[in-house]
Amino acid sequence: MARQLKHEDVLATLTDLFIARGPPANIRSDNGSEFIATAVQKWLARIGVTTLYITPASPWENRYNESFNGSLRDELVNGEIFYSLAEAKVLIEAWRRHYNPVS
Repeated sequence: MARQLKHEDVLATLTDLFIARGPPANIRSDNGSEFIATAVQKWLARIGVTTLYITPASPWENRYNESFNGSLRDELVNGEIFYSLAEAKVLIEAWRRHYNPVS
């Protein structure tokens, strides 16, 4: 299903990011199954990336993500009606490019 991330999706995306930008010292994530999957933990450990997990119900531990989520909700999601998943993907990608330009 296109609305769920599996650990394979996370590994593919992280691989692309690490090739483009190099691996970070650590990755902070929630405790979602796609990030706590054994395959993801082992892969990150092999390349020397430490995992830092956000305590449930502690959004202050990831203020950047919470800020992004709030902006996405306030500036896009609350003002749109998405009639299809494809339309949502296009509009969200356009908003992301506006919100997060590469300098």
